[in-house]
Amino acid sequence: MEPGNAQLSMTVLMTPDMANFSGNVHGGTLLKYLDEVAYACASRFAGTYVVTLSVDQVIFREPVHVGELVTFLASVNYCGRTSMEIGIKVITENIRERSVRHTNSCFFTMVAVDQGGKPIAVPARLPQSSEEQRRFTQGHQRRMIRQELEQRYQELKG
Repeated sequence: MEPGNAQLSMTVLMTPDMANFSGNVHGGTLLKYLDEVAYACASRFAGTYVVTLSVDQVIFREPVHVGELVTFLASVNYCGRTSMEIGIKVITENIRERSVRHTNSCFFTMVAVDQGGKPIAVPARLPQSSEEQRRFTQGHQRRMIRQELEQRYQELKG
C-alpha cells in the first residue's frame, strides 16, 4: 500500500460569524477546523475514510480575532497498524499589523475504516528527514502514554 502525501496546509479567513461579541473566534470553531484538517491529512495519507479517535493537548495559546488569517499545518507524525497521529500547528496572521504568531497546537488520533466502519490497515510512515524522524519518535512516545492512560482508566473502572 503506497502512502499519500503526509502533510497538508489550509488557510481560512476568520469572519464575524465565527466569533463572540469581543471579536475573539470561538474555540469550537477552531476545533471544527482542526478536525476537518486532521481528517483531510489522514484520509489523503491513508487513501481511505478515517474517523477521529481522540484529540490530545489542545492548547489555545492566544486568542484569534476576526479578520485574521489562520493557517493549519498538519502532518502525519506516526502510524500504528490502523491509526495515525496527526499533529497540527496553527499560525495566525494579523494582516494589518503584518504580524504572525503560533496560536494553537494539538494532536489528533485518526483511525482508517472500511465502508462498514471496521478499522483497516494504513500505510507505514517512513520518516525521510530528521524533522520527520523527531515527529515520528515523539508520536510513538505519545502513543505509549495514551495506551498507559487507557489501561489506568480501565483499571479504575474495573
